Amino acid sequence: MTGNKNKKLIIAFMCPALAVMIFFFALPVAMTIFYSFTNLSLTGSKAANLEFTGLQNYIRLFKDTAVKGALVRTLIFTVSSVIGQNILGFTIAYLMQKKNSLFRKITGPVFLAAWVMPEVVSAVCVYSFFTDKGTLNAILAVIGIKKISWLYKMPMFAIIVGNIWRGTAYSMMVYQAALDNVSGDVKEAAQIDGAGKLQTILYVVVPLIKNTIMTNAMLTTLMTLGAFGFIWIITAGGPGDATQTLPILMYQKAFKNYELGYGTAISMILLLVSAIFGLIYTKMNGKEA
Repeated sequence: MTGNKNKKLIIAFMCPALAVMIFFFALPVAMTIFYSFTNLSLTGSKAANLEFTGLQNYIRLFKDTAVKGALVRTLIFTVSSVIGQNILGFTIAYLMQKKNSLFRKITGPVFLAAWVMPEVVSAVCVYSFFTDKGTLNAILAVIGIKKISWLYKMPMFAIIVGNIWRGTAYSMMVYQAALDNVSGDVKEAAQIDGAGKLQTILYVVVPLIKNTIMTNAMLTTLMTLGAFGFIWIITAGGPGDATQTLPILMYQKAFKNYELGYGTAISMILLLVSAIFGLIYTKMNGKEA
């Protein structure tokens, strides 16, 4: 009887959390999936008379070259950003590890500034850096190099570099905590055995924190896949469709062209890509555990 009472008590405590999950997560996801099979629109007769259209939106997706291009750009932006954030974050954390506490207290907030500031502010900072009359061209002018229209000629490069700058601090904090738990005796033993600094990092330090690396890579990937405001403020998906990622295309179709049904269908691709990345990281982490 006591066991049954405990089970009922556990279920009673879980019910509020389950209700919140269903109302704020499961229900919106289910509604989004449903709307992707409809002709839902923001204006016109379709907004008042919702119709189930079956696979029509998805058939249109496979024929739409804009979706294919946006998917490729999303993958390029995500993979490049994640690699850059993780390598730079690990490097900074490793270099700071040997410094005294005063140095870490001073430099830490400097790196964290880009991450803690609002997305709008960080995006404006990146725009100001890469614009024609921005900081980067001012530096190049000092050394005799003509200005480059970064946001016109190399917009994808600009948003990738900006996103790496903005997200590196998060990776730095994660790796800083992981490296603090690596025993100095292990590294000293490797160096005594003849391993250089790079060999010690690759064959001693990295294997010891591989679970942290995989977890951080997964988190940064999922955060980067859904990036919208940062890109929109800097380039608005342009020039043309040069930086039009899936979130940007989804917004344009749903809220500028008023095709909510088609926009939600595009969001399903983003959800599928996120799930695939999640499964890949989970399997890789499971094999290495």
